[in-house]
Amino acid sequence: GRMYSKGKGIARRCLPYRTRPPSWVQISVNDLVEQIVKLAKKGSTPSQIGVTLRDNYGIPQVKGVTGSKILRILKKHGLAPQIPEDLFMLIKKAVNIRKHLEKNRPDKDSKFRLILTE
Repeated sequence: GRMYSKGKGIARRCLPYRTRPPSWVQISVNDLVEQIVKLAKKGSTPSQIGVTLRDNYGIPQVKGVTGSKILRILKKHGLAPQIPEDLFMLIKKAVNIRKHLEKNRPDKDSKFRLILTE
């Protein structure tokens, strides 16, 4: 339960189960794949592509429209990154913490966080 209230909730967002896209998504599958490939060539990661599509084009879930996820589409077009995105972000984070530690030696907390990250 919670520390300061009687709630026991584990509420979280859950995606609706549907096999076809919502009626208000007006983009065709080919156009969407084209858009994803174009964004990938600009150098954005799969999650950045998802955010861009959601904000600018009003596409809720790529999988709902195309039937396959962004990374799978990129793999099919040979545009998938060599190392997975989450691992890449962790490496980037570790490098940044190291840089910070070189400047601020006595920072014990970030030393601990570096250990956690690695």
